Amino acid sequence: MNLTLHLTEFCNMDCAYCVNEKSRRRMSEEVMYAACDLAFSKGSGAGICFFGGEPLLEKELIYKALDYCESKAAETGKKFSCRMTTNGTLLDEDIIRRSVKAGMEIGISFDGLAQDVCRRYTGGGATFADTEKSARMLLKQIPSAYAMLTLAPQAAEQYAASVKYLHDLGFRRVTATIAYGKRVRWTDERLEVLKKQMNLIADCYSGWFEKGERFFFSPFDSKIRECISGFNPAERCHLGLRQMPVAVDGKLYPCTQFMGDESYCLGDVFSGVNVAKQTEIAMRTAMPEQCGECEINKRCTNSCGCMNRLETGSESRVSPLQCTYERMLIDICDRMAEELFGKYPEKFRSRFA
Repeated sequence: MNLTLHLTEFCNMDCAYCVNEKSRRRMSEEVMYAACDLAFSKGSGAGICFFGGEPLLEKELIYKALDYCESKAAETGKKFSCRMTTNGTLLDEDIIRRSVKAGMEIGISFDGLAQDVCRRYTGGGATFADTEKSARMLLKQIPSAYAMLTLAPQAAEQYAASVKYLHDLGFRRVTATIAYGKRVRWTDERLEVLKKQMNLIADCYSGWFEKGERFFFSPFDSKIRECISGFNPAERCHLGLRQMPVAVDGKLYPCTQFMGDESYCLGDVFSGVNVAKQTEIAMRTAMPEQCGECEINKRCTNSCGCMNRLETGSESRVSPLQCTYERMLIDICDRMAEELFGKYPEKFRSRFA
C-alpha cells in the first residue's frame, strides 16, 4: 500500500501560490508507526512518501519511520520504497546520507531563476541561494533527484530560462506545472506569455533530444508518449487507489485537496481503510461530463479530481484555465513530436514507443 504522510502542516516558506493553510499541527509518533504498519498490511510492498508542509521540519520522525520500515521489510520480506517532497532549504549531509542508505527518491520544489519571485521564506527573505546550494549537494549524492517547478503568472517570462537553468544545474528530470488556486490570477496576456515561453522550452527540449540527452520534462514527455502509445485507462485518476494521504491526525483521504472533508474520509491508520467507501469513490466516472465531446478528452488532465476540486470546488468540473492550458500544451507537444519523428524516426521510437 502506498501512503503519503503529511508529517506537519507548517512550513518555513510562504510561497505566493501555495494553497495550503499553515498550522503548528504535526504527526505524532503513534500515528506515524500506525501508518507504516498499515502500508505493510496489504500487497507485496509498502510505499511511503514524506510530505508536509515541509517534511524536513520533522527530520527525527523521518529517521524513525525509515528505521521502522526497513525493519518491517526485513521481517516480512516485503519490498519497501520511499520518497520525499521538500522545498530543499533544510537539506543537509545527514539526511542525504540517510536517504541514500534507504534508496529514497527526492523531489525538490525549485522554480529555478524565478525562485525568488514567489518562493520566499516566511518573513520575506530570498530562498534562491539556499535552494541552489541544497540542489547541488543533493545531485552530487543522488543524481536521480528531480526538480518540481511551479510557474506563477508573475514569473511567466522566466519559464524557459528557469527550465534551462535546472537542466544546466544537473537535473535530468523536471516536473512542471502552472500555478492554480485562489491566490493565482492568469490573464489572457499572461497566458500568451506562457505560450511563447513553452515554445522556447520546446526548442531547448528538441535540441537536447537531438544531442541524445535523456532529459525528462513531464509536461512534454507525458503528452508525447500518450500521443504515440494511445490512451491508457489505467493512468487516469482513480481517487484513493494509488496513493492515499495520511493527515497529521491519522485520517485517510483519497487525495490532498480532499483532506479535512469528512465526507471523503476513508478511515484512519488505526482502524484501516473503509474499502466500501474507497471503492465507491474510485469507481466514479473519471471524465467530467462537460469534456465528453471534446476531441482531446483522453489526453488532458480532466480526470484529476484533486485539480478540479482545487480550481472549481468540484471533482467533476474542469476550469477554463485548465482547459486552455491543456489545449496549449497538447498543440505544442504534437507539433514538436511530428518534427522530431520526421528527423529522427528510430531515435524517436526508442524514446517514446
